[in-house]
Amino acid sequence: MIKIIAGGKKHESWLKEAISEYEKRLQHTPYSIEWEFVEEEKLIKKLGISWPFTGQDYVIICDERGKNISSDEYSTLLENAFLNSKNIVILIGGAFGFSEEIRRKADFLWSFSKLVFPHQIARLIVSEQIYRAEEIRRGSHYHHA
Repeated sequence: MIKIIAGGKKHESWLKEAISEYEKRLQHTPYSIEWEFVEEEKLIKKLGISWPFTGQDYVIICDERGKNISSDEYSTLLENAFLNSKNIVILIGGAFGFSEEIRRKADFLWSFSKLVFPHQIARLIVSEQIYRAEEIRRGSHYHHA
């Protein structure tokens, strides 16, 4: 199970439909997704006061200042976290992202590209890349590297 904590409001209707398609495809796999939505200000405050994650959690923050990796590398990153008995937590900030203090606490800072995306689009990208990572792990033909 991969827990995604997203700042801001729940998915817009157009986004919900797209994300739910990947969620359906991931059911009954280790890569199934659980969402938690937290108001952006509350999320930043919560993470700044008390880091709620333990050594058993592998925390990935989506951030434009992070490392840009390929889908194959992302698949390996997730697989290694699972192999090391880690719970995977992916944090998607709201419009203003996370502070340097919070970013330093993450295990991995992940940048999708040099482009900046709205956080709603980032949610879709994360969902699709988790699905792609599972398909790479399985050796399916979904990913054409």
